[in-house]
Amino acid sequence: MSDPNAGLPPRYLRTPEAARFLSLSGRTLEKHRTYGTGPAYRKLGGRVVYALEDLKAWADRGAKTSTSDPGAGTVLPAKRHAAVPRPYAGQVRR
Repeated sequence: MSDPNAGLPPRYLRTPEAARFLSLSGRTLEKHRTYGTGPAYRKLGGRVVYALEDLKAWADRGAKTSTSDPGAGTVLPAKRHAAVPRPYAGQVRR
């Protein structure tokens, strides 16, 4: 079956629309953006927009078939994670 969106330009959603698409609050999506745990986004003329395919791909990373399924990936919560210390004013935060 062919894709009904084939040949159409990509669809971009602003933060409130993207949050509704993901069943999140706009503030939660903003926090994901701040902490780098959310879907890919673009800045177009100072506006933050999300491509539909990026939102779907991010949501699909958390897909599971059962509670014991490790899944293909993990969707992290919208909070700071201690993955890599970030430099601050030329020094590493501790």
